[in-house]
Amino acid sequence: MGIKVYNAYTPSRRHMTGSDFAEVTKKTPEKSLLASKKKNAGRNNQGKITVRHHGGGNRQKYRIVDFKRYKDGIPATVIGVEYDPNRTANIALICYADGQKAYILAPQGLTDGMKVMNGPEAEVRIGNCLPLNNIPVGTMVHNIELYPGHGGQLVRSAGNAAQMMAKEGKYATLRLPSGEMRMVPLNCRATIGVVGNGDHNLVNIGKAGRKRHMGIRPTVRGSVMNPNDHPHGGGEGKVGIGRPGPSTPWGKPALGLKTRKHKKASDKLIVRRRNGKA
Repeated sequence: MGIKVYNAYTPSRRHMTGSDFAEVTKKTPEKSLLASKKKNAGRNNQGKITVRHHGGGNRQKYRIVDFKRYKDGIPATVIGVEYDPNRTANIALICYADGQKAYILAPQGLTDGMKVMNGPEAEVRIGNCLPLNNIPVGTMVHNIELYPGHGGQLVRSAGNAAQMMAKEGKYATLRLPSGEMRMVPLNCRATIGVVGNGDHNLVNIGKAGRKRHMGIRPTVRGSVMNPNDHPHGGGEGKVGIGRPGPSTPWGKPALGLKTRKHKKASDKLIVRRRNGKA
């Protein structure tokens, strides 16, 4: 996947870049795997804004992606790789030997006509999904289950992969993209390879309107507001926030406050945290 640079025929185009979509081989989505996607502009079922800066944006359809990959023993052929507006990774349309079609996350190197397979008897090959118990140590994997049968929850965004570091007892130790070392049950499944579209993080948005097309509205700093609008507001010129630490608009601590529960049950499965602490 490469980065496309535009000619600077307007000021906003000068630094704008985009993906060249070299991985994408199929332009139109599979209609049977589409679902409607209702916009809620960050509002909950009471109509109250619970997530700020959401709203507008282009219309999208949701692509039903198979994160579980539990159709075992039946080979599938890759029909094409598609763009998905709902995630950073691309998706691949596969067709099983019995005629059923499904979307999966497209790993790096997966191309049209390749065969993929699910289950314990599948080979350790790009795009195949099998239990961690059957994957050799050192292999790069993505779309990893945390609980057997729940479907992949870890390592699903563009360019990411986890590495199998060890297998001991009932658990496999994985090094996640954040640097965290975590134990996952050996009967959980993972897909071989690195998630495709790795250059996604190099794209320069270039102009405010492009962010609006994504459904993201403007974000205003608290320090430029009035005191009645934000705890950081007020003062003549550029002044400090006037508080012991940064706050949300409602006065709660922000920016760096740890919100993870101190006695979370899964703590015992984390071998090393992403900050390097055990």
